[in-house]
Amino acid sequence: MKKTILLFLAVIALTIGGGIGGHYLHEYLRNRPTCPEEDSSQFVTLTDAVPDAILEIRYFSTYNFVGTRIDGYLEPTALLTRQAADSLRAVSDDLKALGYRLKIYDAYRPQRAVDHFVRWAENVPDTLMRQFFYPDLDKSVLFDQEYICAKSGHTRGSTVDLTLFDMRTEKELDMGGTFDWFGPESHPDFCGDPETQAFTGDNAKSPAGRSITPEQFCNRMILREAMLRHGFKPFPTEWWHFCLKDEPFPDTYFNFPVRQL
Repeated sequence: MKKTILLFLAVIALTIGGGIGGHYLHEYLRNRPTCPEEDSSQFVTLTDAVPDAILEIRYFSTYNFVGTRIDGYLEPTALLTRQAADSLRAVSDDLKALGYRLKIYDAYRPQRAVDHFVRWAENVPDTLMRQFFYPDLDKSVLFDQEYICAKSGHTRGSTVDLTLFDMRTEKELDMGGTFDWFGPESHPDFCGDPETQAFTGDNAKSPAGRSITPEQFCNRMILREAMLRHGFKPFPTEWWHFCLKDEPFPDTYFNFPVRQL
């Protein structure tokens, strides 16, 4: 209702005031979101809120499970809702005191990017990156096993994929597996119990008999505990994936592109 009144007043200003009113009306109409899903006003550029973060935006590059730049990634940057970014800043501050920085692979993901994933998954013969991200899977099972879905929590704007960068070694902390690996080896409970942080070595779920070391499991837990401490919740199949518990837009799947705000 408020926007309707403002638009009405702008039309009156145009009628009465001529050129100046016309300029502002044109700017208002050009910049206003056409629908809530296109409104980025409650988002921030992640590195503005978390200046210590390192970005490696995989979907802007071709090094991802699809093998091409993903639709909607116009710049190699990361966006989050203001609330999620503030919480991530607290995580960053905690971990920096321990000698780590956050390394971000993905954050807000537009619906058009998710649609790109769906089209790729439907094209079963396209297995360009299989050896790097899903060597133990037939691509035809990606929907059934929910590696690819028509909707993503990332699209709601308060989810982030990340790892840790060790300032002492100047390398990523060894997590025992790569980001976006499709398999049980990526599960937080692989070879251990994340609730007790006890390493068990149980790798029975790995179809190829892969395993991770106690140190690699511990590294995953360092990231997990820091994220949980500041209001994020984990994802049961990806050690790198966390969503803000009290996300501000739980029912909105945004679609504006990823670029600097």
